[in-house]
Amino acid sequence: MDSSSEQPVDGTKHNGFQAKLREALEYLLDTCESIGKTIVRLFNGVGSLTYFILRAIVHSFMPPIYFRLILRQLIDIGYYSLPVVGMTALFTGMVLALQSYTGFTRFNAESAIAGVVVLSVTRELAPVLAGLMVAGRIGASIAAEIGTMRVTEQIDALSTLSVNPFKYLIAPRLIAGTVMLPALVLVADIIGVFGGYVVAIYSLDFSPGTYLSQTWSMLEPIDVISGLIKAAVFGLIVALMGCYHGYYSQRGAQGVGTATTNAVVTASILILIFNYILTQVFFS
Repeated sequence: MDSSSEQPVDGTKHNGFQAKLREALEYLLDTCESIGKTIVRLFNGVGSLTYFILRAIVHSFMPPIYFRLILRQLIDIGYYSLPVVGMTALFTGMVLALQSYTGFTRFNAESAIAGVVVLSVTRELAPVLAGLMVAGRIGASIAAEIGTMRVTEQIDALSTLSVNPFKYLIAPRLIAGTVMLPALVLVADIIGVFGGYVVAIYSLDFSPGTYLSQTWSMLEPIDVISGLIKAAVFGLIVALMGCYHGYYSQRGAQGVGTATTNAVVTASILILIFNYILTQVFFS
């Protein structure tokens, strides 16, 4: 009686153990499957982006070149972005002068304020902030425009009319972004240094001649050149991300909105990453 009554209990425990083992294996397989799908999507996205970048760069140098479209993009990216970039640079230089004065007075090093302002603006702040401002304005605009053309099948219509979408839509924006952002940064350098000068002279009671002489003595050509090279790379990144996410936008208004958001976010992140890489290259 005792042995016969214990057998069903052991069998129940055995079946319960098998069920738990089966659940654990299924969970492990589902986890491996999700990880594998994520890795495949990652490599698929990287491959698609690489192929897109190569095609876009090649078509930017091959004829035909639509100079009228390039001129239009130069105006849209450069001229219409000048107010927001100029305002950003002006108040950045002013705040930088105030903050430097607050910190340097503790060490009796007020004479270093002019050098800190000019080096910070030309090397880092002007190209990075201009890139981020242009990414928010132009990157979103490019992604929304091209994404809307994808949703409304205008890109397919261009292909039907034997017009290469990369030459007609992508190449002018890449060229304009790469050319105009350094021009914007050069203007931002001047405005940012001027903002620091105004605060130093009229708020902190610095001597105008002394401040200008300290600024010129600290500034070197590599400081401005490195900022302009950074700006060219950032302009290319902004245009590429806007065109890429807009070109592969999903159908519907939600797809266009997602493409616009992704363009701004990815461009901003890549600007910060490449800013570190280029800084390491120039000043290591």
